[in-house]
Amino acid sequence: MSDYQKWIPVPTPETRHFWDGCREGKLLLQRCGDTGRAYFPPRPFSPYTGSRNVSVFEASGKGVLYSYVINHRPARGFDAPYAIAIVQLPEGVRMMTNIVDCEQTPEALQLDMSLEVCFETIDDDLALPLWRPTRG
Repeated sequence: MSDYQKWIPVPTPETRHFWDGCREGKLLLQRCGDTGRAYFPPRPFSPYTGSRNVSVFEASGKGVLYSYVINHRPARGFDAPYAIAIVQLPEGVRMMTNIVDCEQTPEALQLDMSLEVCFETIDDDLALPLWRPTRG
């Protein structure tokens, strides 16, 4: 992990299930048991009702590019330019992320383009969810 220069999240007891899922190549979301609505980021209570009646489920791993900005200024661990993006998942949530395996230009990053989740392994305990154009 000493080579890794980007910010590294620190799992908490409330988010551990999400990070464990990422490590296993699964994108796990939570759903409010009272409304049936999915939510992100992970937390032990529903943002809709405040209830702790929540469950964890595996998301499809599909999404579309909802919005983005191309950052041209260098940041620790990132080679500029790079996209900071919002991905809309069919489960109804949006996730802030980076788009990878794609030119970081407005011509390549088209709104509503089809994306799929991929995971960047940081070490044996942590993998980060990133998004790339759908293959095939």
